[in-house]
Amino acid sequence: MKLRIAFAIVSCALSIVLGLVISKQQTKPLTDKVAQVEKERDLLAATQDRTAADLKAAKGMLVSQTEAISGGKLFDAMMADVKAKQKEAAAVADTKLFIKMKPAPAPESKAKPRIGLSLDTLKEERWQRDRDTFVAKAQALGAEVIVLSANSDDVQQIKDCNSLLAQNIDVLVIAPHNGEAMSRAVEEAHSTGVPVCAYDRLIRDCALDYYFTFDNVKVGELQGRFLMQRLFPGGVQQGGEKKRIARIYGAPTDNNAKLFRQGQNNAIQPYADSGQLEIVHEDWAEDWKPENGKKITQAAITRAGATPLDAILASNDGTAGGAIQALLEEQLTGKVLVTGQDADLEACRRILRGEQTMSIYKPLKLLAEQTADAAVALAKKQPIKTTGVTPNGKRDVPTLQVDIIAVHKDNLRDTVVKDGFHKEEDLFGAK
Repeated sequence: MKLRIAFAIVSCALSIVLGLVISKQQTKPLTDKVAQVEKERDLLAATQDRTAADLKAAKGMLVSQTEAISGGKLFDAMMADVKAKQKEAAAVADTKLFIKMKPAPAPESKAKPRIGLSLDTLKEERWQRDRDTFVAKAQALGAEVIVLSANSDDVQQIKDCNSLLAQNIDVLVIAPHNGEAMSRAVEEAHSTGVPVCAYDRLIRDCALDYYFTFDNVKVGELQGRFLMQRLFPGGVQQGGEKKRIARIYGAPTDNNAKLFRQGQNNAIQPYADSGQLEIVHEDWAEDWKPENGKKITQAAITRAGATPLDAILASNDGTAGGAIQALLEEQLTGKVLVTGQDADLEACRRILRGEQTMSIYKPLKLLAEQTADAAVALAKKQPIKTTGVTPNGKRDVPTLQVDIIAVHKDNLRDTVVKDGFHKEEDLFGAK
């Protein structure tokens, strides 16, 4: 009995042990799988921690570098260097008169040719007429005209040309205040492919394309010849009666003024050589201002002393008006011959009153219209009609000249009135 009980206990124990062994063998793969998953989880977590740390370190480095560049000494040094170069560039630009433009935008589409007209001044009646006639003619030909006036300021006129070039013009027409200074504007226009025409006054020492003007040497010759014929009806005579004159030249910056003087010399020099003509005083009238003509005349009257002047050879109507004002103050109007040029309305009225002896009528309407014709043709790449060439110090410039006429009391109706330059009622109704 005891033996059977012991056997049963041993069998039961063996069964339990065998069951445990079998159970362990059956659950081992699952346990191993769980262990592997936990290991991979721990590895992933470690990797994420390292990645976050790396990102944080990189971000810190980037912030540090940014702060160093923007707020540090390196940035300050770089900015100081940039500002110094900007200041140096501005100083260089100021010494060159012409302001360099930024690269021009792409050319805008234009239905019409566009002409830029840069004028020295619009203070005088003559230049207002030139502008109005030029614009009207160009517009009639289908062109657009942009007009700027420099008020006799070289720097301003160069800026004006700069502005016109920036407006995508096809042709630039310049009536220069200073024929030498404006050569820079011609060079700048050519650098952008824009041709340049000089109007009435020559631009020197550049590759000027065209020049439209009057025969300015002939202007001076007509003035001098008219005066000599009035002073010396018998012509040049050795030992003849001596006459005394003052001479008022134009602006020294205007090339035309030098040509007028050259023509005057051609006419009067034989009389000076014969001893018949004495030049008491002569000077240049800055900017063609009438007040400067008056000052020159006052100086001449003072130099003449007790022997009065016989004539004043003034180069244009503006300076003639100043001279006549000085004569008026000395009660000498009508007693001294006075020449002029441009046939301004007031000058023609002075001629009728006997205060001014003559003027030169330059058909401005014809010159302005022919220049407008040429500018539009040039914009359309068409041939230009010229009458000759004019040396400007660098090249022989193709030139078109318009004839001139000496006007006096006896031919005003047949010249300025007949051509419509002045109205009958404005001129003869104002005596």
